[in-house]
Amino acid sequence: MVEVLLIILAYLIGSIPTAVWISKYFFDIDIREYGSGNAGATNTFRVLGSKWGSFVMIVDVIKGVVATSLYILIPYYLHDEFDRTNFMVGLGLAAVMGHIFPVWAEFRGGKGVATLFGMILAIQPLVAVCCVVIFILVLYLTRFVSLSSILASIAFAILILFIFDEKEPIYRAFAISVALLVVLTHQKNIGRLIRGSESKVPILKYRDRRRMRKTKSLQ
Repeated sequence: MVEVLLIILAYLIGSIPTAVWISKYFFDIDIREYGSGNAGATNTFRVLGSKWGSFVMIVDVIKGVVATSLYILIPYYLHDEFDRTNFMVGLGLAAVMGHIFPVWAEFRGGKGVATLFGMILAIQPLVAVCCVVIFILVLYLTRFVSLSSILASIAFAILILFIFDEKEPIYRAFAISVALLVVLTHQKNIGRLIRGSESKVPILKYRDRRRMRKTKSLQ
C-alpha cells in the first residue's frame, strides 16, 4: 500500500508543469501555444531563450531525481539492491508519465527527457554522466536538443546492455524502453530534422557569429 502511495506521489511530482507555470507567471502566455506546442525544456529554449530553458531543464531533472529517490521512505529498500532498483524504476517511470501527462496542466506536458535523465541520475549516476556528455557534445555540434536527446537515449541503452552489461532483466528492458520512448515521442522532431526545418536552440550564438566573421574575412 505504501509503495502505491509513493508511486502516486512520484507521478504528482513529475506532473509539476515547470515550463507552463514559468511561461504563464513571468510572460503571461501558455508556452504550449507557441513554438512546437510542447511544454518541455526544448520548446522553452526556443520560445523564452536559454536562461529560462536552462531553468526548466534543471527543475525537470530535479523532479526525476526526487521522485525516484522516494524509495528512502521505506527502510526495506535501503538494504535490498535488487528490489530497490526495480522500485526506483517504477517511481521514475511514474514521474516521467507525470511529466508527459501532467494532472496539473490538463494532461498536456513535455516529452519527459529531462525527468527521465533525473531518474537515471538517481539510479545509476555514472551512466547518467556518460549520457549527459553525449547530450552536451551533440548539442554543442548541432544545437538540436531533439537530436541530442535521441542520441543520448540510444547511448543509454547501449551502455546498459553492452558497456556496463547490467544483468537485471527489468533494467535491461527499461533501457530498451527508454530508447524507444524517446524516439517515439520525437517523431515530429525527426521529421523536421530530415526536412531541415528543425529549430536550433538559441545558445552558442557567439560561435556562429565568430565563424561568420572568419568566413567574411576570408572572402
